[in-house]
Amino acid sequence: MRLGLGLGQRMLTPDNFRFARQMGCTDIVAHLTDYTEPVIDLARHEEMYTLESMLRLKEQMIAEGLAFHAIENFCPAHWYDVLLDGPRRGEQMERLKTIVRSAGRAGIPVVGYNFSIAGVWGLTNEAAARGRARTAVFHNPDQTPIPQGTVWNFVYDPGAPESYVAPIAEEQLWDRVERFLREIIPVAEEAGVIMAAHPDDPPLPTVRGTARLVYKPDYYRRLLDLYPSPSNKLEFCMGTTAEMTEGSVYEAITDYGRDIGYIHFRNVKGKVPHYDEVFLDEGDIDMIRALRLCKRSGFDGVLIPDHTPMTQCAAPWHAGMAYALGYMRAAITMIEREEASERAAGKEANTP
Repeated sequence: MRLGLGLGQRMLTPDNFRFARQMGCTDIVAHLTDYTEPVIDLARHEEMYTLESMLRLKEQMIAEGLAFHAIENFCPAHWYDVLLDGPRRGEQMERLKTIVRSAGRAGIPVVGYNFSIAGVWGLTNEAAARGRARTAVFHNPDQTPIPQGTVWNFVYDPGAPESYVAPIAEEQLWDRVERFLREIIPVAEEAGVIMAAHPDDPPLPTVRGTARLVYKPDYYRRLLDLYPSPSNKLEFCMGTTAEMTEGSVYEAITDYGRDIGYIHFRNVKGKVPHYDEVFLDEGDIDMIRALRLCKRSGFDGVLIPDHTPMTQCAAPWHAGMAYALGYMRAAITMIEREEASERAAGKEANTP
């Protein structure tokens, strides 16, 4: 298993790549969309998703001793009508195929995505982690409808009429994702790229009047079975899986370990509709047990901290990530040594 770090668009800098390497990381998962801007600057995002941009970022990562493991999420402006089944769907699917082909040509093995209309919604930032560290929490937010011209909390059309996205049923959304997979997975197979699906956070059946796709563990299998392929895998989020009201995160790791493109290694306290994201060693998940199960289930890829609480210091994000990465590096080393000892003991027992 390899240690990685996820970085937002504005943090894809040589300094942060060097920080990642200093923390023991070998891989980067890059968000090419700028999530700090509620209204999308389409021109800038078009440039970020080009082959030239991918290669430039990869060169910067290589210079710091890192691999470019994954692109996390398409820009909402690239595929809003794929999600909404709108008039520009065909044109936007061709754009997504170009992005996947470019990732393959750049040698980026994974493209993550979240087939969701409401996206991540309702999280607020509160002093809820240990020592009153500020962190993301979900505490029964309002469910106001989604305005027209918006998906995934981003405005792609500021001039849209003042109305709301029509309610979307669960089967409608499953029909749309099946059509998406039947078009994108053959392209991914040809490009040598894995498409990795993130579950819905918060994992509720509906958010803001729109259905959710993967809000319980059984739906991971339903998604994989829509188009069985080595290129159809999961972006497995431990925190989101633990937030689900059904099933167990440990059972899910065991069931899907070989179907994972990469892992969001995150801990939480509570389940929907009330949970807090916390430090790795204070939540409901036994993260060491979870990591051992990842190894035993056949997962041998990249883990990233995803979110982490902000610490009280001059560099709260970096310090929080350093704490998480140190915990993960130590845990991975311990498990690797346990496995090596077991192998050595087995060889010794079989020696005549």
